[in-house]
Amino acid sequence: MKNSMWLAKILRYIARTSLVMVSGFWFVFALLSGAERFGGGLRGLIRNSPNAWPWLCLLGVVYIAFRWELIGGPLITVLGVLTIAHFGTLESLPLFLTLSLPLIIMGGCLTLSGYLTQTANARRRQKFRSINGER
Repeated sequence: MKNSMWLAKILRYIARTSLVMVSGFWFVFALLSGAERFGGGLRGLIRNSPNAWPWLCLLGVVYIAFRWELIGGPLITVLGVLTIAHFGTLESLPLFLTLSLPLIIMGGCLTLSGYLTQTANARRRQKFRSINGER
């Protein structure tokens, strides 16, 4: 039980850190990459901001995953798979490795972490009940 909780904590930490970094990078990249086309500066950022909205939504899903791993983990995995279809990342290995694969792996890590935590907590509750004579 201690090993599974330790593994869950490690997976949770790695996944959360990676997801914040990846989603933050793509949000900033999408926000800044087309701003010069609209004249640059603050005005260009504001006019280019619709390009960053999907990545802002990803940050929202990452927040959900922080709160509820068993809900957010699969959502992030699904978003990773959807990026394959939407952006065609299978045609470009570097794009696949930097966009889709991290989301799929980190969503899986969060799901596994949530499952391990839930299983360990259920065992702990069952052990407590058996000590107190409850059924």
